[in-house]
Amino acid sequence: MREAKRPRSTAKRLPQAEVDAIFDILGAANPDPKTELEFVNPYTLLVAVVLSAQATDVGVNKATRQLFQEVRTPEQMLALGLDGLKRHIRTIGLFNAKAANVIRLSEQLIEKHHGEVPRAEAELVALAGVGRKTANVVRNEAFGEPTLAVDTHVFRVAHRIGLSAGKTPDAVERDLLAQVPARWARAAHHLLILHGRYLCKARTPECWRCPIATLCRFTAKSLQPPAQRLATPGRA
Repeated sequence: MREAKRPRSTAKRLPQAEVDAIFDILGAANPDPKTELEFVNPYTLLVAVVLSAQATDVGVNKATRQLFQEVRTPEQMLALGLDGLKRHIRTIGLFNAKAANVIRLSEQLIEKHHGEVPRAEAELVALAGVGRKTANVVRNEAFGEPTLAVDTHVFRVAHRIGLSAGKTPDAVERDLLAQVPARWARAAHHLLILHGRYLCKARTPECWRCPIATLCRFTAKSLQPPAQRLATPGRA
């Protein structure tokens, strides 16, 4: 299967020394970044990532904690059945469609991959409910591949820092892959996601405690904590 051509971004890149410093600082602040989804093997990771689309990791973990005690293989998922799976994941958004995809991808894994999760991107994206982002997460977390899954957090952080001006996740991914230092190639995905989730948040970025604030291009940032800003003369 031929891989789809990925669009290029025309973003002006930061000096590589500055990019290196950004990832070194993020890595020092979080030396062992990893997914917050709970899983026990590549198959349960794949299922968790499929379920996490438009849902929080916390919500997915709550729904799958009992599920993954009972189901750890595609064969066990098919034995559980569609209705049984729905009972476990009904608290997750779009659970009907997601359950159907999980059942179908389980069938595909048995039919085409002897029940094992494939490592190749083309084989992963051919599975029901699996797109490039899901494939990249699985390849990175399960197989140690230096991939970058561009979700909303990575997209936002990359733009704010100045690592990309790409208009699509594919363009941002291309920019990042061209710049991330080799020593952070595997960890970069998680470093950016966790930074966006807990510090560089969409509506209330906590710039005052950000370790890379002085290197960031985000023009709306404030380096003062909320309480200090409210106490500043002239502010309501």
